[in-house]
Amino acid sequence: MKKLMKGNEAIAEAAVLGGCRAFFGYPITPQNEIPEYLSWRLPELGGVFIQAESEVAAINMVYGAAAAGALAMTSSSSPGISLKQEGISYIAGAQLPCVIVNMVRSGPGLGGILPSQGDYFQAVKGGGHGDYKLLVYGPSTLQEAVDIVYNAFEKANKYRIPVMILGDGMLGQMMEAVELPPMKQPDSLSKPWAADGSGRGTGRRIINSLYIQPEELEARTIAAYQNYKAMEEAELAYESYMTDDAQIALCAYGSVARICRSAINLLRGQGIKVGMLRPITLYPFPYQAINELAKKVNVQSFLTVELSMGQMLEDVKLGVNGAKPVDFYGRTGGIVMTPEEIADYVKGGIR
Repeated sequence: MKKLMKGNEAIAEAAVLGGCRAFFGYPITPQNEIPEYLSWRLPELGGVFIQAESEVAAINMVYGAAAAGALAMTSSSSPGISLKQEGISYIAGAQLPCVIVNMVRSGPGLGGILPSQGDYFQAVKGGGHGDYKLLVYGPSTLQEAVDIVYNAFEKANKYRIPVMILGDGMLGQMMEAVELPPMKQPDSLSKPWAADGSGRGTGRRIINSLYIQPEELEARTIAAYQNYKAMEEAELAYESYMTDDAQIALCAYGSVARICRSAINLLRGQGIKVGMLRPITLYPFPYQAINELAKKVNVQSFLTVELSMGQMLEDVKLGVNGAKPVDFYGRTGGIVMTPEEIADYVKGGIR
C-alpha cells in the first residue's frame, strides 16, 4: 500500500525500516524534518536520537556509534555538511559504515535555503582531507530515495564505508506517494570488527585512523582503494531515457533529471530527438555508459543540466572524452529551471 509522505519524512522512515537505530544531528534548513521525525520515531523502537550541540559533535557521535557496531546516521544541509568533513574523513579512515544525508541548499557560504546541486564536488571528490571515497547516490524521486536509504546501511556495512545521499530542498520538501518496505532487523548485519565488547578473549578490537608508520598507512590506503574498486564494479547505477535514437543527449541527476524528463517529452512532441542519461550513483560515476553513448553515430552533442555553475559537467566531459561537443545549462542561487527553459536552450543550440 502506498502512503503520501513528505520527502524528508519518507527518507527518515526508510532509514528506520532499513535498520537505523542511532541518529545524531543538528538543525538546518531544508532537512529539519529528518531529525524532527526521528526524534520520536527512534525512541519508539528503543533507538537513540541525540540533537548534538553542533554539526562537528554530531559527526563524531556517528563515529563513536559506528565503531561500536550501531547502524548510525546523520543528516544536514550544505554548510552543516561542510562542518562535518573532518569527521567524515576520520570515519572513512577508520573504515566505518554510516549513512549521511545532504539536502543541498544554495551557496557558497550560508547562501540560501532554496535547492542547489552545488555540493557535487564535495560529495564525489572527497570534501575532507586524504585519499578516500564515499558511495554517493543522487535519487530523483521519493520512491527511489526510499529504496536507496532502505538499503544504504547494508551497502555501508558491506564495504565499511560512509554512504551519502545527495538530495536537495525540492526532494526533501515535496510530497509523493511511496511504497514503504518491510522492517529489517538491525542486528542482522555481521560486524566482527566492531568494538562492542563481543570479542573478549580473542584480542583487542581497535578502531583507529592514525598510522604513524608510512608503510602501514600506504598499505591500508591501497587496500581501501581495492575495496572502492570492487564497489565501483558492483554498485554502479544509471538510467537511460529515450537514448536509442537521440541526437541530443542530456545528462542530469536528482531533481533536475525530473525537469529534464519533462523537457524531453516536450521536445519529442516537437519532433526533436532528445534523450537523457541519468546517473543514480554519482560515485561511482557512469563514465563508460556516457562514453558508449557518445560513440553512437546518431548522437550529435551532449547537454549537462545542473543547479550549479557546472560541477558534474567535468565528469560528463571525462566520459565523453572529446567524442562529441558537451554544452552546459545551469541555474544557481536557488533558481530552478523549467522544462520550457531547457527546451528553449536546446532549440537555440540547434539553430
